[in-house]
Amino acid sequence: MGTHRRPRQRVTGGGRARTAATITLAGAATATGLGGTGHADPQPTAAQVRAKVDKLYQQAEVATEKYNGAKEKADAAEQRLEELRDQAARKEDRLNSAREALGSVAAAQYRSGGLDPALQLALSTDPDRYLDGAAFVERAGSRQTAAVGRVRKELRDIERLRGAARVELASLTSRRAELKRHRETVTGKLETARRLLSRLTAEERARSGQGTGDRASRSPAGDRQPLSAPSAQAPNSRAAAAVAYAYRKLGSPYVWGATGPNAFDCSGLTQAAYRAAGVSLPRTTYAQIDAGRRVARSELLPGDLVFFYSGISHVGIYVGKGQMIHAPNPSAPVRVAPVDQMPFAGAARVV
Repeated sequence: MGTHRRPRQRVTGGGRARTAATITLAGAATATGLGGTGHADPQPTAAQVRAKVDKLYQQAEVATEKYNGAKEKADAAEQRLEELRDQAARKEDRLNSAREALGSVAAAQYRSGGLDPALQLALSTDPDRYLDGAAFVERAGSRQTAAVGRVRKELRDIERLRGAARVELASLTSRRAELKRHRETVTGKLETARRLLSRLTAEERARSGQGTGDRASRSPAGDRQPLSAPSAQAPNSRAAAAVAYAYRKLGSPYVWGATGPNAFDCSGLTQAAYRAAGVSLPRTTYAQIDAGRRVARSELLPGDLVFFYSGISHVGIYVGKGQMIHAPNPSAPVRVAPVDQMPFAGAARVV
């Protein structure tokens, strides 16, 4: 009988084990399903993606204007540094000529048995020692004192220029580091925006529109403004020339940091338009708004610069009838857009 019970116990025990295992697996599956449902991040909608992208574009544009400003200052510092170096080089040439002349006198004096102390000092290879001995030169009473004085002046000028060049070099180094930081910010945000957009299908991108920044500049192929002069009358010839330039650039790509002639960022476009009209504008939006007389929105005329967002991070050129031309962002080329579809911050009349 024992032999009959043992198999039954094994079957019963196995059944219990299988039942326990089944319950365990079922529970695990249920827990996994519930966990997955409870903790999975919901996929953003196309509209949410576009909203994130629009925000990234706006942040990138703020960083772009900071980059433009830092680049303008870096370029100016580099130019000043080159000018100082050129001045120092010219001074050194004059110094060498003066010392050569004194050297001829010194050689003649040496052959005659002596060397004027003033000449010894002037021909020294140690400028500091020479400058420290200025009083000695004055006491020398030599007929070469005037020539020695000229050498001393050249040495002092050279040291002054070298000191100024060191200051400019330090400024330039700082500006270049600032440029690098802003460049990394811009490229990082644009790359994040590109990755987000890649998640959308072409149909989703079309359905979601161009977002906050792009809706203001959206111009589908069938709805694009004609490439012609504006119908509204510009107040003067220079404003008209700037507007006409902007119209000729419709369809040009947006490239951050670009000022034309074939690609632009927002302030690069307005700067290029007025450069074509013979007017020099600053490089950045926050400088351009102070480049002319402020005008109310109700007083806008073609050629006025229109600015957007609280940080004055975007600019376009008004062309009349509530429209502007601007360079929106990397997802849209230079195009015509309504002024009232971005947060208006102010306007300036530069001519």
